[in-house]
Amino acid sequence: MTAPLIFIEEMKVEANAQYRDEMKRMCDIFRGRIIDVSDSSFTIEITGSSSKLDAYIESIDKAAILETVRTGAYRDW
Repeated sequence: MTAPLIFIEEMKVEANAQYRDEMKRMCDIFRGRIIDVSDSSFTIEITGSSSKLDAYIESIDKAAILETVRTGAYRDW
C-alpha cells in the first residue's frame, strides 16, 4: 500500500477588519496554521491532500487571496 500524496499550500490573504475573523476561523476548521501576521494580511499554511487544499480555497472569499503557492506532491512515509 502506498502512502497518500501530501501537499503544502502557503497563502497570503487579506486580514483587514472585513476578513480577519473569517480567515482565522477557516484556518482552524482546515487545521491550518497562521505563520505570519501583519496589519493587513495573514500568511496561512495548510498541509494535506490536494482535495483538502482545493476545498479550503473554495470555502474562502476569492477576493481575499493575495498570493498562493503549493508544493509538489510528496509521500508521508
